[in-house]
Amino acid sequence: MTKSIQDVGCFLLDMDGTIYLGDKLIEGAAEFLNALTEQGKQFIFLTNNSSKNRDNYQQKLANLGIEVEKETIFTSGEATTIYLQESNFGKKVFLLGNASLRDSFVDAGFELVDGEEKPDVVVLGFDTTMTYDRVWQACDWIIEGVPYVATHPDFVCPLAGGKVMPDTGAMIEMIEATTGKRPYVVGKPNAAMIDALCQKYQLEKGSLAMVGDRIYTDVKIGKNANITSCLVLSGETKAEDVETSHIQPDYVFGSVDDIRRRLAAPVPA
Repeated sequence: MTKSIQDVGCFLLDMDGTIYLGDKLIEGAAEFLNALTEQGKQFIFLTNNSSKNRDNYQQKLANLGIEVEKETIFTSGEATTIYLQESNFGKKVFLLGNASLRDSFVDAGFELVDGEEKPDVVVLGFDTTMTYDRVWQACDWIIEGVPYVATHPDFVCPLAGGKVMPDTGAMIEMIEATTGKRPYVVGKPNAAMIDALCQKYQLEKGSLAMVGDRIYTDVKIGKNANITSCLVLSGETKAEDVETSHIQPDYVFGSVDDIRRRLAAPVPA
């Protein structure tokens, strides 16, 4: 769905590569958020990065000078707990994830199991504490037929200076090479993430625009969910990638600061 940027009521904002890179705020990001507030437009941070929870992101944004309410942050980790609850897999989860993701699952009422106890589901998140033994155990359960879910499919997490670190998508490929199986992926580009967000925040899809730096997650979820998609070239995707992609965004901007300028431009009569 393509609509005028000026008519968008709520911007869904990716964070890594869109608002900041590593521990550095992208130039113009603060001004962009201020402009949305001044114009009475809503924004929700929608991130695939499941290595942190809402509290972590709220603190990270505050450290970068961005003060927001925790409720403006929606992660693939939260979306995954909602999906599991609605799908009734069971409460016992073997989770590959950082401490903050583990806390989110416990808070949502799940029991995290390790060792020999067979889980109801294996969940793969962005786990920067991953060990060989835990990957091996996850593969054993998956081969045995335990349902397998991943929080998101991003291959890399962009960092400042053009560097990247391996993300969950890379781990999906590694586990498939061992098990021959792929997970159900909850986060972007799955339209179910937008459906869950609309339900939680009582939003209509027609008012939304997705803004992010990845074609295969941010732009694709816009297409899958039939909402406006805005690609920014401040993170993973480069201009030449857009030219060769079969998935095309509705809009391409250098950064969110260019969206701010577009919003400030006079609307043609």
